[in-house]
Amino acid sequence: MHILFVADPLETFKIYKDTTFAMMREAQRRGHTVSACEVTDIAWTSGGRVRAQVRDIVLTGDPQRWFDAGATGLDRRPSELADFDAIVMRKDPPFDSEFFYATHLLEQAEREGARVFNKPRSLRDHPEKLAIMEFPQFTGPTLVTRNAQDVRQFHAEHRDIILKPLDGMGGTGIFRVRDDGMNLGSIIETLNRDGAQSLMVQKYLPEIVAGDKRVLLIGGKPVPYSLARIPQGSEIRGNLAVGGKGVAQPLSSRDREIAEALGPVLVARGLLLVGVDVIGDYVTEINVTSPTCFQEIHDQAGFDVPAMFIDALEAASTGG
Repeated sequence: MHILFVADPLETFKIYKDTTFAMMREAQRRGHTVSACEVTDIAWTSGGRVRAQVRDIVLTGDPQRWFDAGATGLDRRPSELADFDAIVMRKDPPFDSEFFYATHLLEQAEREGARVFNKPRSLRDHPEKLAIMEFPQFTGPTLVTRNAQDVRQFHAEHRDIILKPLDGMGGTGIFRVRDDGMNLGSIIETLNRDGAQSLMVQKYLPEIVAGDKRVLLIGGKPVPYSLARIPQGSEIRGNLAVGGKGVAQPLSSRDREIAEALGPVLVARGLLLVGVDVIGDYVTEINVTSPTCFQEIHDQAGFDVPAMFIDALEAASTGG
């Protein structure tokens, strides 16, 4: 297979933990050809097919210079996306207007015969925080609104709450407001921009002290280990990007119940890889853009997550 990874600049990868790198390494180990591009490299000329300036790469095994982009004698070459056996969309959030337009270009490439994972339309249809609202049986009390009074009423009912922007990533913009309501007004104004922007409000889950668990679904099936991202010090956020400690652990019975309910639904929509965030017994996010934690789980638990993913990619790309 010839696999194209649409990702952030290769030069920015932290390969000791990067999930896209782990996918590439496993693909190359199996003899697949690996290419990469950024969303900024994708173009579509009227009357033609969607194309990109791609880099054909070989992984070197050298952590200082981990890839060679001159595999075909060119640093970049033009290629039509439909010519690849599989395209793996791994552009990191935020889901902004440029990401949105990229999904449209990739969807056109699908019409031309490309096979894209995760499916572009499903990336648009599953905003990572709002997506949980489809599964209320697995979520704690949650409110999405831009109305300040709605937020105040939610706080009055639940007393200890979390507020977050709908387009945040890596734990950015998350606030906790306890029973005293300290700074609630200013936090609402910051997040909803005086009523111009929606935000999410959730009842605080004290189980966060044991970790915000990332449960991976690959091809609709759960990886048997989660990565519990445990807040450190006085932090309320377990995100690795803000210093949380990642600890791999077997799925709990509740984790499996959630995974087995969501997996078949999401894979049927073209979501080959999903990262479900679980605190205690409740789903807090459903991540579909570029879920991570492959290497941490592999390194700590010994389960080969990249191999499971490439297995699923090979099967999906050939219609298996």
